[in-house]
Amino acid sequence: MTNSKYQTLGEFIIENQREFEYSTGELSRLINAIRLAPKVINHKVNQAGLVDIIGGGETNHSGESHQKLDVFANEVFINALTNREIICGLASEEEEEKEDDYISINSLAKNNSNKYIVLIDPLDGSSNIDVNVSVGTIFSVYRIKTPIGSSVLIEDFLQEGTEQVAAGHVVYGTSTM
Repeated sequence: MTNSKYQTLGEFIIENQREFEYSTGELSRLINAIRLAPKVINHKVNQAGLVDIIGGGETNHSGESHQKLDVFANEVFINALTNREIICGLASEEEEEKEDDYISINSLAKNNSNKYIVLIDPLDGSSNIDVNVSVGTIFSVYRIKTPIGSSVLIEDFLQEGTEQVAAGHVVYGTSTM
């Protein structure tokens, strides 16, 4: 336990990882990647009224307009999670128009032993950004059901909540939490 009254997410992860005998650090690296992306997104959210990042664009499957911040947040999370080669699949609310509704990530490593997938809404509530209402990121992490090393399938993303390994919500505003 840290001596400070406050504990960072990084300190929490390191401290609690030791309690799991079979911990490999893979989930910790995944959470750290998720921790990085909101820092970048928060910077843009706080600039939303000052730079050309608010407003709509194309229409999604629900008939809603893709907000520029939605597209930006989605790209940030995809880059943060795929460039580190720590997940084997990603399902994003912003990718629902695609053929498979998810992104299969084939690691460049020869021995692809990644075992987690992430489901995410990169910027929930972005249509409220123009009226200064808090927005956020919602994410969920699951272990894959398909054999490790093979391509993910839709079944990997359609699991019950009791199978969830980790989940969280980041709230952006004057104070990001």
